[in-house]
Amino acid sequence: MPYHIPPPPIDHPEYLKHRDWMQRALELAERAGEQGDVPVGAIVVDAQGTLIAEAQNRRERDRDPTAHAEILALRAAGQVLQSWHLNDCTLYVTLEPCPMCAGAVVLSRLGRLVYGADDLKAGAIRTVLNLPDCPASNHRVPVLSGILESACREQLQTWFARRRSSSR
Repeated sequence: MPYHIPPPPIDHPEYLKHRDWMQRALELAERAGEQGDVPVGAIVVDAQGTLIAEAQNRRERDRDPTAHAEILALRAAGQVLQSWHLNDCTLYVTLEPCPMCAGAVVLSRLGRLVYGADDLKAGAIRTVLNLPDCPASNHRVPVLSGILESACREQLQTWFARRRSSSR
């Protein structure tokens, strides 16, 4: 079962580290939104705390239904490490992964998942589904959610509101 790690106190150095990486993911998400993609950003950090991969949603630009930020970041991390085993890595993503991305998290043997905002429509870590805890899952990933949650949620809501108002 994926276990949810309680967030450290807001002034704890570990929380500050998570916040800094999530801030970087938010910057990537902003760029995705400026390019016409849903603003989601993802970062992979190795066990030493070194950034090894980053990505943003590119479905519209690449015309690729699988070009979610998480998938692209996990692929890039695998190339850097020359392995699909990412068990010593942490994935930071601004939005709770969808079923496809949750599957990739499980299959990559990810060491930890940290995400910002719950996805009330397609979240597959805990909100709508719990893919890592289903019988087909062969890996239990520790999950820390809610890091910069308000900023992540607001970024998405603002982007969708602008998109709706411009299509009228």
